[in-house]
Amino acid sequence: MTHVTAGPIEFSTVGLPDQERIELWEDHNADALIGLRCRTLEASQLEATETNVQLDSIGLARVVGTSHVVERDADLIRRRPSDSVVMYFSLVGEAFFYSEDGVRTVRPGQLLLCDADKAFMRGFSRGLEELVIKMPRSIFDEVAGARSLTDPMVFDFGKRGNAHAAALARHVNRATRPHNLVPPDEQTILELVSVLASGARDDLNTAHRAAAKAFIEGRIADPTLSATRVADAIGISARHLSRVFAADGISVPRYILARRLDVARALLEKPAAASMTIAEIAHHCGFASATHFSNAFVLRFSERASDVRRDATAARAASGPS
Repeated sequence: MTHVTAGPIEFSTVGLPDQERIELWEDHNADALIGLRCRTLEASQLEATETNVQLDSIGLARVVGTSHVVERDADLIRRRPSDSVVMYFSLVGEAFFYSEDGVRTVRPGQLLLCDADKAFMRGFSRGLEELVIKMPRSIFDEVAGARSLTDPMVFDFGKRGNAHAAALARHVNRATRPHNLVPPDEQTILELVSVLASGARDDLNTAHRAAAKAFIEGRIADPTLSATRVADAIGISARHLSRVFAADGISVPRYILARRLDVARALLEKPAAASMTIAEIAHHCGFASATHFSNAFVLRFSERASDVRRDATAARAASGPS
């Protein structure tokens, strides 16, 4: 089960004193993502907002901002090493990316994957909206297999682009929405990154499993979701999909049920979902029957949904206001 260890947390320079905006923006990014030097173009003042979601091992973000340039040079890397890779999904606004590999233009619908500890500069002449994944290099190396990240990589995730990149973008997009309640699944993100970094042809079963899990993530609330629908959506037979999941020791229906229960438990513990009744949470997670939900929850977690909510509420009360 993925744990959202903090967030979503939002930081914005809007409304801050002009002379403090860049310094505070740099401080936030150094804490939440990676250290960057920032400057605005001409005399314009930076207006930027970032929403961060921290999972067990990786960080997600949504960034919206006006025109500016960011740089991560050798001195900053030496003082504040990140030991991570970053993935930037451009949604709005072209960006230039300058590194020792050359200059690239990254357009909306494109994903840039790079090593955070190799010097680079990025510029947004007309502002930006983008999604970000920050992943420890050790985890990236593990999921990427034999292929290391020697140079920046660019993938298309728009229409007719890379299907796994598109699924990854949708996953991060949902997770970083301000009012999103469904916690993202880190394992699905890691499998999608694995397919992108290593190439889908290297292991078709991994590619199919990643695509299937991504499809399921977007339809947790749909009670009619089935193995046949998932298989049809990713273009393989239901029998083949069953073999793919069986290699992990689970069936597709059991995986869907487990994921629904994990999401339900996360919602029961989440302050933002405190106004939802347990029946509403069950419905939100795709359970057509409250009785089925209650029985399945106890079977998986050995405690009742009402007890999980009670304990979470008591724990928040004991810790006091944050």
